[in-house]
Formats: sequence, C-alpha cells, structure tokens
Amino acid sequence: MVLAYTLVLALSALSAQAVSVSDACKQIADAISSSSDVYYPGSTQYDADIYHWSIASTQNATCSVEPGTVEDVSAIVKIVGETGVPFAVKGGGHATNQNFSSTTGVQIAMSRFKDVVLSDDKSTVAVGPGLIWDDVYGALNGTGVNVVGGRVPGVGVAGFVLGGGYSYLTSQYGLTLDNVAAFDLVLPNGTFTTVTPADSDLWFALRGAGAGNFGVVTTFHLITHPQGQVWGGIIGIDGSNFDLITAAAARFSLNNTDKKAAMIPAYQYGAGAAFANIVLFYDGPTPPAGIFDDWLAIPTTSSDLATRDFASFIQALSALAPIAPATHAYFASVMLQDYPVALLDFFKERTLALGPSLAQNDSDFFLSLYVEPFDTSYLSYNDAPASWPDSRTRGLQPTDVYFSWKDGSLEEFFLDAMRQTVVDIRNKADELGQDVGDAVEYPNYALSSTPSVKVYGEDNLKRLQAVQAVIDPKKVFAQTGGFKIDV
Repeated sequence: MVLAYTLVLALSALSAQAVSVSDACKQIADAISSSSDVYYPGSTQYDADIYHWSIASTQNATCSVEPGTVEDVSAIVKIVGETGVPFAVKGGGHATNQNFSSTTGVQIAMSRFKDVVLSDDKSTVAVGPGLIWDDVYGALNGTGVNVVGGRVPGVGVAGFVLGGGYSYLTSQYGLTLDNVAAFDLVLPNGTFTTVTPADSDLWFALRGAGAGNFGVVTTFHLITHPQGQVWGGIIGIDGSNFDLITAAAARFSLNNTDKKAAMIPAYQYGAGAAFANIVLFYDGPTPPAGIFDDWLAIPTTSSDLATRDFASFIQALSALAPIAPATHAYFASVMLQDYPVALLDFFKERTLALGPSLAQNDSDFFLSLYVEPFDTSYLSYNDAPASWPDSRTRGLQPTDVYFSWKDGSLEEFFLDAMRQTVVDIRNKADELGQDVGDAVEYPNYALSSTPSVKVYGEDNLKRLQAVQAVIDPKKVFAQTGGFKIDV
C-alpha cells in the first residue's frame, strides 16, 4: 500500500507539473501581442524553435514562444516567474549542453530579434539576440566597420557574447564581452533596463555569467572597429604531416607579435583517417612576409586562402567543425598558457591514439583538438571587472576539445572520454610548468558537468550570488539551465 500510495503521489506531481507548463503556455498566448506567437509540437515553427546545432542539446519543449517585442518578453518572463515552470532562452542555438538553451518546459526563441542598426557615427551597432554572427558580418559588410564576434559560421550572438567571446580580432581588441557598450535587458521581475558600465554589479554579472542568469538580453550594443579586406581561409593537411603542423603552430604561438594575425590549427580524426584543417587569418589584404611562411611550406590536400571581405572569409570556414544531421556534438574546455612543441606533440599523440580507438564504438565518431593562440595581452583592453575570467593577470589560451558521434546511447561513454582528455591535456601542461590546474574554464566550451566555481572562480561566484540576491531574489532564472550561481 505504501508503495502504491507513493507511486500515486509521484504520478500526481508529474501530472501537476505537465498541467502547470501547459497552463503557462496558455497564459503566455493570452498575454502576448500580435507581434508574438506561441507554437506547439507538430508545427514547423515549433521544430525550428527547439532546433539546436547539436542534437544532444535539443529537447522537446511543451511549447515554444517567439516574442516580437520587448513588452512581450517582459510578459513572458513574468509568467514563467509566477508559475515556476522550467524554461529556456534560445538565441542562435549553438549551445551543445542540454538545458543551457533548451528545455522540456517553455522554449523562448529570440528569433524575431534580428535587427542590426549601426549608429550614425558608426561607433556602435545594435544587434539582436536572435542573430548569428554570419548575419551581423553580412549587414556590416561595406560599412568600413566590424565587431569582435564569432569565428565560424552558424554561431549565435547571444550566448557567445555573454560567455566571453574569442574572435579573430581578439588579439587587437580583446574579448567580445569587453567590446560591449550596453545591454538592453528584461530583468527577472519583467522590468526593462539598459545596463551600462555605470551599473557596476549588473555590468560585472552579465559579462561572463549572463547566459541563463539575471534576465533576457533584447539588444547588444557592440563597439565597432575599422574593417577592410582580410586575407585567409582554410588549408587541409594530411595527418602524415602532423609534425610539421606542430612545429609551425608552436613557433606562431611562442613568437608571433603581430596582433592582426590569427590562426586555428586543428588535430583531427574522422572516417578512418587523421588530418588537419588550419584556419589562417590576417586583418589586412596581404600578410607580411614571414608570419605564415611555415604553413605555406607544408604540402596541402586543399587550400582556400584568398583576399576578401570579412563576411566572405567567415562563410568559407564551414569545414572547420563538420557535423552531420542527428549528430551528438560537444565542446570541452581546457585553458593553457601557450603551445610549446612538447604539448602539441601530446595533442598529436592523443589524436592518433583516441581517434581509432573511440571510432571502434561508433564509425561516425569525429575528434578535433583546436589550438587557439592569442596575444597574451588580450585581457588588457578593458579593466572593468567581469564575472569571466576571474583574473586578468594573464591571457590564457581557450583550447577546445570537440567530439561528435551518432549513437545517442553512447553519450556518457564519449563524455567520459572527453573529460579524461581534458584532464590529460591539463596534466601535461602542468608537467611542462604551465600552472593551469586551477585556471577557470571558458564558459562557451565547458561541459555542463563543470562546477560553477570552476567556471567563475570562488570570489566571482560569491559576488554573483550577492548580485542575484538583489536582482533575482525569487530565483526565477534558477528555473532555466546554464552554469548556475545559486549553489
């Protein structure tokens, strides 16, 4: 009898929750204006609203809502707060962690916030959270200015900015979160405000911990910088030349002083072969002699190097992170000091060992270890405190471990392998004297299992909790996912 009674209570609770979410959807539909819409399973627009780049992060929401005005965002936030239902806010849908921008509750899709408005003096541009960086670069093409934004096609604006943001322009201008002039924000109580550096607590909180905490950004006001033609593209290199890749990447990481130059070498394995795709970039029509000579001397399997506008350069990079339909894909973060030969040799060895071994479990398995060297001064361009990173004393390199596979039943198996790969790389770096064992992880790459203190740092987490107590005392945004601060 006790077991039966417990089961009845459990089923009743589940039923109540389902009714509660459905009721919240109906309340939202009744409250919003004709500029917004609620969608349900079975509709094409619902499918678009819950879609994520990685199937691993897609969930079946009870309903989706596309707000079309700030006032409707406010109404929606009030209703999810009052009803206590789970919800998520989706910008571009590039998050790979489940619950970060997906939910089984109310999916708020910001896809109608897609304006790009350049100020009269071209010093700032207002950008909607429903955009991907491809859209922003395309809109700014020909204006003579650009923003510090994403590096590959398909990446959304919203989560990228709020989590930090590394760009091909970062060595020149800093992180994307350091190139924000203001945020238009709907607070957890539904109030609208514009957050500027004068609002020290919220300014600190949004810049690093803004995704899934403190409210919904409805416009990002980004600082612009002069932009002309650029040089670059992708070169493909066979895995038999990994040693040449290692030597070239190490020399660039340790010796390059030209902040207009950037690169992303990737040690990769897929379809039974080891190979590399290397992005080379120079913020100008022609790179000075010597910067990329090591790379240009390596035999290539393909090359797309050219002088072109920035938007066209980004569009040419779709091969950097290949992903097939219905693929489970994840990023994992490990911050490093630099990339000496001994460390990159370890990347090579891990790729050649892990690739064939893990592919035995899923023939569609793909592995990529992305090397991302920036000038170590990149944190010096803005001294305003931010919730990420926890220290600006040294600019670490945001190395990305990327795995993808098809078989969803192997999720934990591959995630465990990713976590171990991160540990192995970090241990190797410490063995080489880098002292990165206590470094916080990059929010936009970190796995969801990463403790919040490991993302924000202990002191920043305490300050974030103090800000939350004032801004979100009812913990409305504890109902959504992300790296939470109410822990």
